[in-house]
Amino acid sequence: MLRLDIVTPAKKAFSDDVESVVVPGIQGEFGILTAHAPLVTSLQPGELRYVKDGKETSLAIGGGVVEVSYDKISLLTDMAFEEADIDEDAVEKALERAQKALSEKPEAEEMAAIEMTIAKSLAQLQIKRKRRQL
Repeated sequence: MLRLDIVTPAKKAFSDDVESVVVPGIQGEFGILTAHAPLVTSLQPGELRYVKDGKETSLAIGGGVVEVSYDKISLLTDMAFEEADIDEDAVEKALERAQKALSEKPEAEEMAAIEMTIAKSLAQLQIKRKRRQL
C-alpha cells in the first residue's frame, strides 16, 4: 500500500492508503506503485487516477509538484477536484474567456497564465465528461 496525500492551498484534498497512482507529470503520465524509486518532479494540469480497494477514482489536478518515496506520495497542487465537485457550465465559461483573451495576443507573462487556465479547464472538463462516456 501507498500513502497518498494531496494538498492544495485551500485544504488537504485527499489522504488515504491506495494501491497505485497515475499522475500527469511534466514529461507525460507515469504510474507509481509501492517501492517506487524516490522521485521529485513537476506536474502539469490533467487527470490523476488512483486505485483503492480495486476501484479507480479520477481527480482533475492543476500544476504542482509530486514527491515519491518508498511507500508515500506527497502531491502539492493548486487544484484538485473530483467529478462531483466540477461545475461544467462555469468551467466552460472560464475556458471561453481564456481562449478569447489568448486570441487578443497578450504579453508573455499574461499568456502563460491564460494557457494555465486553459489547461486546468480542459482537465476539469475531461474528468466531468469521462463519466458520461462510460
